[in-house]
Amino acid sequence: MSTLEAVALDWLRDVLLLPAGCAGAFVTGATMANFSALVAARHSVLSARGWDVEADGLFGAPPITVVIGDEAHPTLIKALGLVGFGRNRLVRVPVDGQGRMRSEALPPLTAATIVCAQAGNVNTGAFDPLAEIATSVREAGAWLHVDGAFGLWAAAAPGRAHLLAGSELADSWATDAHKWLNVPYDSGIAFVRDADALRAGMAVTAEYLPAPSGVRNPSDFTPELSRRARGVEVWAALRSLGRSGLEDLVERMCRHAARFAEGLAAAGYEILNDVVLNQVLVSFGEPAETERVIAAIQADGTCWCGGTVWQGRTAMRISVSSWATTEDDVERSLAAILRAAR
Repeated sequence: MSTLEAVALDWLRDVLLLPAGCAGAFVTGATMANFSALVAARHSVLSARGWDVEADGLFGAPPITVVIGDEAHPTLIKALGLVGFGRNRLVRVPVDGQGRMRSEALPPLTAATIVCAQAGNVNTGAFDPLAEIATSVREAGAWLHVDGAFGLWAAAAPGRAHLLAGSELADSWATDAHKWLNVPYDSGIAFVRDADALRAGMAVTAEYLPAPSGVRNPSDFTPELSRRARGVEVWAALRSLGRSGLEDLVERMCRHAARFAEGLAAAGYEILNDVVLNQVLVSFGEPAETERVIAAIQADGTCWCGGTVWQGRTAMRISVSSWATTEDDVERSLAAILRAAR
């Protein structure tokens, strides 16, 4: 298991355009991936101020400012609460019309700041301006974490990688393999530039546990000691797809999303987002009408689309993420949605 995980992490660092030496950890999902990366961030920020948080906890620790965008995913906020930063003590930055953090609205940053940016808004697929945010973070000596639950995979497709410009300057990243790779749930991944920071926050020792010499011990990088071999499925998916297969998978899903948007807009319905990835938000008019169409398509069974309320608008959320989806599936689903709308 350890060897397969090490190989899979090497492949992931490569295809996701992450620093070669960063540490990785296979965890349960994006919530724990964010948690693990933020534990490393907490260690690094407090260690630089002379505080051993693993030994002494947060009681009396130097304060840390945590900055997030107004449309940060709820799992990131949950993770911040678990790390001990408090869900109500976060500094929220306003977003633009696509849900992207407005970098010019960032508060003053210091070395005691952790900024959490987003790659792939859960509603619109939009990416925070990572390059601009990273510049401000670097100048202040702060920590930049990127929640890339599904957006980080854009790096695997050369035609989409520009969306992540600046992500390579971050200090930590979180993503989830069950979305694009279609592996089972319970397949989150955390990456941290400073491997020692992640190890310091997660390492465990016990007299009855052997300490292998020169071999990566997965338990030193994850919250759990006893866990399943999550990296095996990721290894198998990457081994099967290869670089070109993963690129095709990402581009294909994005192309399918664009076709949904094109067909719905041509029929006169309002597309609420710029379709840059695999997410489409469409309104069919008044909230009650949009909710009726959502219920109708779910009852129809051709495809499944959920509902959301985004920036005050009720919308159908189309998220194209199955490797098995074909162009014919998209056309059949589009026709079914249009029938439901009529």
